[in-house]
Amino acid sequence: MNSIDLNSDLGESFGNYKIGMDEKVIEVVSSVNVACGCHAGDPIVMDKTVLFAKESGTAIGAHPGYPDLQGFGRRNMALSPAEAAAYVIYQVGALDAFCKKHGVKMHHVKPHGALYNTSAKDPKLAQAIAEAIYSYNPELILVGLAGSESIKAGKAVGLKTCGEYFADRAYEEDGTLRARTKSDAMIHDEEECVERVIRMVKEGKVRAVTGNDIEIEAQTICVHGDGEKAIAFARKIKEALIAEHISVEPSK
Repeated sequence: MNSIDLNSDLGESFGNYKIGMDEKVIEVVSSVNVACGCHAGDPIVMDKTVLFAKESGTAIGAHPGYPDLQGFGRRNMALSPAEAAAYVIYQVGALDAFCKKHGVKMHHVKPHGALYNTSAKDPKLAQAIAEAIYSYNPELILVGLAGSESIKAGKAVGLKTCGEYFADRAYEEDGTLRARTKSDAMIHDEEECVERVIRMVKEGKVRAVTGNDIEIEAQTICVHGDGEKAIAFARKIKEALIAEHISVEPSK
């Protein structure tokens, strides 16, 4: 692999509540996923984040989640696939309005939190989300968990897809993310994080929590913008990739 995308979830501040270090992270990554007001963010934050991304030359994507501000979109909700799809279009359209205001094109859509994880396993939800995105703009790229139902559904409806690997998350042996309720769900060691990323890019393999290797085919790497070591992770990962002659650029 000669190139790979490095992305981060940003725009998650709300009103007087500041989350993450968006201005610094956005200078390191090649694409950003902007919260659209349902699980985090608000119109003012969305506007500013799109402008930051434009000024940094960073690809901009919508990051729609369940309408769950209190739970930060990480709690499952009993929505039908059709309801979830409507919420996705609602949020994608909202962010697209700010993209148009600033004269930039939206690049991709990446669901957030519980919506992301559930659609990675649920074919019906994955299909509904993929069809919703395609109906809004068939040129958008669908970002989803590598090898998941989300990626399969995106390809099936005719969308370009981008499999995602999480630099700071532990993996189960079936390729899903370790639940955040587990104490070992997050990877806090910078060197371990970098080593795992480089191995995934060069070999397509990652060590699961069971100790066994699993295969992952990903075109983008996520570093969470609200993590306490987000900046350090992003910079070290980018430096390591460049040292391995792997360029960091948005997916195509």
